[in-house]
Amino acid sequence: MLENEVDRGFIEEFLSQLPEKAFHLGLRVVLAGLAFLVGVQLIRILRHVIKKALGRSRIEESAMRFIDSFIKFGLYFVLILMIASSLGVDAASILAILGSASVAIGLAVQGSLSNFAGGVLLLILKPFTAGDYIKDGLGNEGTVDAVDIFYTQLITPDNRVVVLPNGTLANGTITNFTRCRERRIDIPVGIAYEEDIRKAREVIEAVLRADAAVIADRDIMVFVDSLGESSVNLNARCWAVQEDFWPAKWRLTEAVKYALDEAGIRIPYPQMDIHLDK
Repeated sequence: MLENEVDRGFIEEFLSQLPEKAFHLGLRVVLAGLAFLVGVQLIRILRHVIKKALGRSRIEESAMRFIDSFIKFGLYFVLILMIASSLGVDAASILAILGSASVAIGLAVQGSLSNFAGGVLLLILKPFTAGDYIKDGLGNEGTVDAVDIFYTQLITPDNRVVVLPNGTLANGTITNFTRCRERRIDIPVGIAYEEDIRKAREVIEAVLRADAAVIADRDIMVFVDSLGESSVNLNARCWAVQEDFWPAKWRLTEAVKYALDEAGIRIPYPQMDIHLDK
């Protein structure tokens, strides 16, 4: 009998307080909804300001998109967390659950996270951009076609596609052949020991200076690089702009050969003298 009276009193008290509680809950939900709408507008304004600032700093378009997405995700996460806290949800518990989940996910996708971090560094530091010709520490080389968050895509001179993980690129050696406007051309030339080095130097220098692609105000040099087993090894050195590098190198190499032939300067074959004891 006593238990029934207690239950009845509890129910009556609950029912009497229900309208007030429902009103407060509804008010909190409405305020939370308004806060969300205001927060969305503030996030939009803040993203617009950051985009303008990044645009003035001339950051690459792919990097701008990534930074904008990252900021958008972070701000929305903070906004939802604040609204959930205002509705009585324990924010500490949410953060603890998310922390545990992030550790488990991080261990599962460790390689992808490494590529992700590498992609962020490449997009921000920009050791190369689309259109550059690069070579990595493993010998992969080609023209950069696209730099994404996880992978970088190269097009080789024979039109093959090479996809490189950004984590490896960011932590390795990168040689950028096209970053500088001008590039040095080196042409090794071997002449016989019997030939006149001074005459060979004059002939080769004349070939270099006569080519239109060679930059006249940069150093043009022909020097003895080493004394080989069968030849005196010269090195012809000049400069050309990036666009003319390979055509000029191929053209000059051929022109040097013809010029030496016309001057009667012999380019020897490798030879070895063998002495037999009787």
